[in-house]
Amino acid sequence: MALIVQKYGGSSVKDLERIQAVAARVKQTCEEGNQVVVVVSARGGVTNRLVADAKTLHEQPDDREMDMLLSIGEQETIALTSIALHAIGQPAVSRTGAQAGIVTDSVHTKARLIDISGGDIPQQLNDGKVVIVAGFQGMNETGQITTLGRGGSDLSAIALAAALKADICQIYTDVDGVYTADPRVVPNARKLPEIAYEEMLELASLGSKVMQSRAVEFANKHDVPFEVRNSYNNNPGTIVKADITLEDVVVRGVACDKNQTKVVVSELPDQPGAAAKVFQDLSDAKVNVDMIVQNLGRDGIANLTFTVASDEAYKAEKAVTECLGKLGRGKVDLADRMAKVSVVGIGMRSHSGVASKMFTALAENGINIQLISTSEIKISVAVDLEKADDAVRVIHTSFDLDKE
Repeated sequence: MALIVQKYGGSSVKDLERIQAVAARVKQTCEEGNQVVVVVSARGGVTNRLVADAKTLHEQPDDREMDMLLSIGEQETIALTSIALHAIGQPAVSRTGAQAGIVTDSVHTKARLIDISGGDIPQQLNDGKVVIVAGFQGMNETGQITTLGRGGSDLSAIALAAALKADICQIYTDVDGVYTADPRVVPNARKLPEIAYEEMLELASLGSKVMQSRAVEFANKHDVPFEVRNSYNNNPGTIVKADITLEDVVVRGVACDKNQTKVVVSELPDQPGAAAKVFQDLSDAKVNVDMIVQNLGRDGIANLTFTVASDEAYKAEKAVTECLGKLGRGKVDLADRMAKVSVVGIGMRSHSGVASKMFTALAENGINIQLISTSEIKISVAVDLEKADDAVRVIHTSFDLDKE
């Protein structure tokens, strides 16, 4: 008997018909002799609607109240999924994140896991029940509801799989697996049968919407193998596991993040500690900074340019403005939204010329590069938002990713 954790995203439970389809799949998995824990997201569109409602009332809603509001989406889904299982004769019971023993820190809307016990899940499984757990949510050490950030149901599923020592974690979505690029942008993108944790982590953090990056990071740290599958069919998915050695594969995929805003800090004092103070205050405001460039101007004036997620641009501007006030000079401007396009592959560690090929392909197609950042297994460039899809297609073709 295997213990399987299955996670179903918002598109997989978007309406009652899809919830019934999920229930049928879960029951079949049980009838094959398995114990099953199901983690579900809010139904498709529910979270966005709740966010829109809140922002209609207040431009910057309180983070704690947003956690209280958004957590109801998953609680609706766990109850409906459990009821759907009861309707087809499969015993099931629903549990909130807190009831599943998911304990987090107190950073509302972006909480990090502290501990996960599983609560009474093992007992319920031994009693022959499927346990339906609300993804995306937990509870801090004072009993307050917290949420794990967008896509947090992935993290809930991976963390539960680790805590319960599950045999496999299956991430069900509306695509057949992990592709070399977004198939909606690159029609000839290929599905990868398997991919290494490191590559999946980079793709997820760089804009691929298949998995939450924190979930992949957790899976890598705790060695939780998982499979990305399509809830609309029975096709094999993409297995994500430890390093995969493919000597002739340099680049595995192209990712694009269109949720980037460029922040320009000008007239910053060119003195030790000035840039450090800016980024410390951004860190204190819980703003994640991405690509960074510093230029030294005339008369001891420095300019900083960096990118942040567009939904954090307001926080970034506020934090930097307050910092510059303490430094006594400087100004901050939010530039237009932009896109970050990246190539990823563990083969880049042992192959040269990747950057040259990427930059040449973009230049030959009239796509200007604004910022660059690199790591051992990825190269990212910032480009104009309207050029993003073209950049992805050009890069995908230049590295022959459309070929087997």
